[in-house]
Amino acid sequence: MLFKNTVLTSLTVLVLLANSPFAADSVEFKLPDTRVGELTAEFIKAFNSGDKEQWTMFISEYWKPSEQEGATERRLGFFEMLTNDLGPIEPVIVESSDEFSIRFLARGTVPQGPFEWIRIGFQIDTLAPNLILRASADPGENPKYAIPEGKLTDKDIAAFLEKYMADLAADDKFSGAAILAREGEPIFAGAFGLASKRWNIPNKLDTKFNLGSMNKMFTSVAIAQLVQQGELSFDDKVGTYLPDCPSKEIADKVTIHHLLTHTSGMQDYWEELFDSHWWEIKTVDQLAALIYDDPLLCEPGEEFHYSNSGPIVLGQIIEKVSGRSYYDYIRENICKPAGMINTDCYEVDTPTPNLAIGYTKETYTDNEPRPDHWRNNLFMHASKGGPAGGGYSTVEDLIRFDLALHSGKLLSKEYVDIITAGKVEIGGPEMKYGYLFGDENFDGIRSVGHNGGAPGINAELKMYVDLGYTVAVMANYDMAADQVAHKMDELIRQQQE
Repeated sequence: MLFKNTVLTSLTVLVLLANSPFAADSVEFKLPDTRVGELTAEFIKAFNSGDKEQWTMFISEYWKPSEQEGATERRLGFFEMLTNDLGPIEPVIVESSDEFSIRFLARGTVPQGPFEWIRIGFQIDTLAPNLILRASADPGENPKYAIPEGKLTDKDIAAFLEKYMADLAADDKFSGAAILAREGEPIFAGAFGLASKRWNIPNKLDTKFNLGSMNKMFTSVAIAQLVQQGELSFDDKVGTYLPDCPSKEIADKVTIHHLLTHTSGMQDYWEELFDSHWWEIKTVDQLAALIYDDPLLCEPGEEFHYSNSGPIVLGQIIEKVSGRSYYDYIRENICKPAGMINTDCYEVDTPTPNLAIGYTKETYTDNEPRPDHWRNNLFMHASKGGPAGGGYSTVEDLIRFDLALHSGKLLSKEYVDIITAGKVEIGGPEMKYGYLFGDENFDGIRSVGHNGGAPGINAELKMYVDLGYTVAVMANYDMAADQVAHKMDELIRQQQE
């Protein structure tokens, strides 16, 4: 048998990585003398072999069998994804570990994706033979960016973030803008990188960045406003408002609640968008024409399936009930009362002042991505956003949205609580999805909001409703906002200790 049930020590891991260009730094990495430490060492050995046969044998021996169809293929996909992005990995430090779980930081030796550093975690079964139940991989960062210990003043936080983000920008790993605020007042605000590489135009705090999926929050608020006004109910069926809905299954079975929680069973329309004349699609009805031919993936209410199609149906309902276009409704009932002067679904083929161009190293062709080559994303996303995403905003406007949402300008507190409260688990009890809002509660610290991402697009809004903090980060690089938002989250949590 290829893998033996023996614990590999840190010395063994060093031997396995002797050919790594970073091997000299690996003396700090030491796995615990536990079953989860043993499995982690075996994973590193199998992964760094680059051999699909060894990956398959590792999965067969050390991963708990699953009755779900395609489980082995998905687990192999975990290996392949990390290999494609990072090459062999150099484990650097165990960040946390107990008897049945571990999380360690590693560095890719041949990084090809947007990140060089990765956090890998395993949770194992509490019952013998203690096989792997779950694996996770999240973007990591260089340990040199560790937050100083102890309580920090607002001035300390601002100075740390200024240097942190300036370093990221200098390494060409961040381009965008960010605000960390308390009770609406910025502790830190900064903009880095270029809105246009062609014209060498710098990003500013009022630069308009693509929201990605964050438009879903506006759609949620609009629906809740109509419910609050007695115009509709969360339990109503789609057919109540769209009697001519092309899909009888959706009209008769799917409720507004299902659409808001991604439990409708509806599929996605992304591929259909690019199979069509996507640059001509600029209305909600044109988007809706792409979504009704696909059958439901499951019975409504049975499962969570993240879908961009559901919010499109909600956009149609908003138009039907309000008698206005979705875009006009959002401008008048959300952006205007909130003072969001730089937020809209701008058409990318129409010149818009101060609009950032997205840049990506991804490719939708059969060509290999070039990690040293940026390309703009103008042909990789819709020409106009809508109820599911793709609009534009600024970090300043996102702070204004938070203030308006939680001050009663947009909804009563009752309905703010309804839409932001988690209703469906999406990553364990700590991570839930509400009505087009994410609801996270880790170690008693709760945040609500949404993120957005696509090639050359990354943004995140996290509202710490009990603590009064707001994190707003927008970027025109792949995945760049996520790491900054995560760092701000670390800073907020440290101040509560």
